[in-house]
Amino acid sequence: MSTGLNIRKDGALDFLSLGALIHRLDPGIIPFRKATECKIHVSGGEFNCAANLADCFGLNTAIASAMVDYPVGALIAERVRAMGVKPFYKQFKHNGVNGPNMATVYSDQGLGVRGPVVFYNRSNEAAAQLKPGDFDWKAIFATGVRWFHSGGIFAALSPTTAEVIIEAMQAAKEAGAVTSFDLNYRAKLWNISGGEERAVAVLDRIVKNVDVLVGNEEDLQKGLGIPGPEVAAKSKLDPSAFFGMIDTVVKKHPHVKIVATTLREVHSTNRHSWGAVAWINGKTYMSPTVELDVHDRVGGGDGYASGFFYGLLTGESPEESVKLGWAHGALLTTFPGDTTMATVDQVRAFAKGGSARIQR
Repeated sequence: MSTGLNIRKDGALDFLSLGALIHRLDPGIIPFRKATECKIHVSGGEFNCAANLADCFGLNTAIASAMVDYPVGALIAERVRAMGVKPFYKQFKHNGVNGPNMATVYSDQGLGVRGPVVFYNRSNEAAAQLKPGDFDWKAIFATGVRWFHSGGIFAALSPTTAEVIIEAMQAAKEAGAVTSFDLNYRAKLWNISGGEERAVAVLDRIVKNVDVLVGNEEDLQKGLGIPGPEVAAKSKLDPSAFFGMIDTVVKKHPHVKIVATTLREVHSTNRHSWGAVAWINGKTYMSPTVELDVHDRVGGGDGYASGFFYGLLTGESPEESVKLGWAHGALLTTFPGDTTMATVDQVRAFAKGGSARIQR
């Protein structure tokens, strides 16, 4: 079964993403207002995919982003290097008082009946100041890039960030790279930058350049303005509502070859039913469903996208690509932080029906 994608066989980079780098302060299960200490996770929806593909799957990946010359920037840059991701930075100078800054995300994991909480401080964020012309896309793509990726979080940051994505997408298409975009609709971010109406207008322009789209029913409705499904889903694990919207998506964007998402039924903060689906060049594919004991849910969706992209980049079948993404996303929820600690062998074993039996 053809995916409809024309993925080049070689290139200096298997995967390049464009987005904001952030640091997440995580007090674990303690509510933030009672926290006395935090762990620091380096993240970013677009970066997570590049990091996962490099660290777990061994691909050559890179991130184009903003970087600020102060200690928080140095911490983030060190973690980017540690994950094996090549940086293309637009450098900003910190004034010692109020920025520009690397964004901060605050979260607590919740526990049991108490859900996780996430909020932001993106004041004077360097990444929001990125604009067309800040990156030499022609030079970057001239080395050979197989896959380019960005997302809706970065698109929402400012009027100029969406234009940077479009500029990069067009350069990627000219250079023969596959393009993907994770809608990642975040109401808090869009609410301060024009709301749903602006989101639909902006994301529609971006998706005109996209081959592979990642997003659930809410993302498709609020991000692309696609009407809700006529058939109501029986549960969060029922893909009928998602698949029921695909015809409208493809009618609006006929160049899109793949639409993929995760399925998650939340029973409690630490107990989820987990699945994944994809519409690939006219056919639908669905993973098995697994019951997850969740340590940290943040980054699970990016974990699915990463494993799914890996399968497609390495010539796996559509069915196997969905299962690799599903398996990697499931494993990622067992680790602290937003990026992977899994190995490709663990992912492949789980995708084949592996268990949690001790490995001796």
